[in-house]
Amino acid sequence: MITAAKNHRLLLASCLLATTALIGAAQAQEEPIKVGVLHSLSGTMAISETTLKDTIEMLVDDQNEKGGLLGRPLEAVVVDPASDWPLFAEKARELLTVEEVDVIFGSWTSVSRKAALPVLEELNGLMFYPVQYEGEESSKNVFYTGAAPNQQAIPATDYFLEELGVEKFALLGTDYVYPRTTNRILEQYLKDNGIAEEDIFVNYTPFGHSDWSSIVADVVALGADGKKVGVISTINGDANVGFYKELAAAGISADDIPVVAFSVGEEELSGLDTSDLVGHLAAWNYFQSADTEANEAFVAAWKARMGEDRVTNDPMEAHYIGFNMWVNAVTEAGTTDVDAVREAMWGQEFPNLTGGTATMLPNHHLTKPVLIGEITEDGQFDIISQTEEVPGDAWTDFLPESAVLVSNWQELGCGMFNTETETCVQIESNY
Repeated sequence: MITAAKNHRLLLASCLLATTALIGAAQAQEEPIKVGVLHSLSGTMAISETTLKDTIEMLVDDQNEKGGLLGRPLEAVVVDPASDWPLFAEKARELLTVEEVDVIFGSWTSVSRKAALPVLEELNGLMFYPVQYEGEESSKNVFYTGAAPNQQAIPATDYFLEELGVEKFALLGTDYVYPRTTNRILEQYLKDNGIAEEDIFVNYTPFGHSDWSSIVADVVALGADGKKVGVISTINGDANVGFYKELAAAGISADDIPVVAFSVGEEELSGLDTSDLVGHLAAWNYFQSADTEANEAFVAAWKARMGEDRVTNDPMEAHYIGFNMWVNAVTEAGTTDVDAVREAMWGQEFPNLTGGTATMLPNHHLTKPVLIGEITEDGQFDIISQTEEVPGDAWTDFLPESAVLVSNWQELGCGMFNTETETCVQIESNY
């Protein structure tokens, strides 16, 4: 026989359990979705990467104003890998294990991305990488929202060959994997297009390099026979400041020796006197000067938050696209679980800021337009060439060991599928 007192105790216990469950559910609902930010805020790459940290924080705040995601607020968790490549691996591990972030937006240089990659794959983390790179990679744990070589380097080289009549090429880069691999692709591409090996000058310098006098002199000497010389620049970080100053000091104009840069955008130019750089070029997939309503709104929001003197640039747009695609994929999947989000990412579409639509391909690369911009006196770019959306190619067609490879995570579950042997393989890096 159950007494009244026992009934009371049972009822009290039931109420306590129900209350605890409600509190737990409320706490789970309010627990933030953590967004990791893996960008250098100090060191040689801070000139480029600090803006990307600011961009993610703006996007997180904007999403929270819309009500968050899955009924929960977003929280940006920022770390500083300090332009120290091994530290990118350490900080990626910290974000995934200590901070328990749901996604990472980060890295600029390929060496920093490659440092973090084993950690991402070991812990099944997810990272969005927003910068143009050398290709020759496709990880199931990375979405590459920057340009592959066929979306930047190859079209820029075509512009030099077809529009400017360049006959000799100086390939100048910072000494790490992105410039070396990109230039290896470009050397072969130039040879395939009839440029003699002796008409291709390749030079690499360390991060932060400052003395450019002898290198600029070598570039000038390349045109001693009267042939048209062009510079393709994969110089990264604050080394660009010294390079462009030396060009100006040597009296070299864009008419004399045009330079097309792959790592110089509005942010880098904001720290330079551009009066002597007018007419030099950059190849990207976005410029602040893009004349669309979406871009006008994006630039206005950025300046309202950061100040009128702050500019936008290509990797910012890549983060803008990647972040919004991730939000939509999480919404579609109903979870931040990496495997579920990955599947929801394939085929995601989102309007870019130049008037087209970005689509995420099964090889984890985007479709992107290719833009050539000419530097103007105000540090902006006059867009002189723009293509339709070009699908990003993870593996170049211009290196024999890569031409047989395709990436398709959706249908093949493989980032390196050999079309000749019909097997999923791993290839050894040359670097």
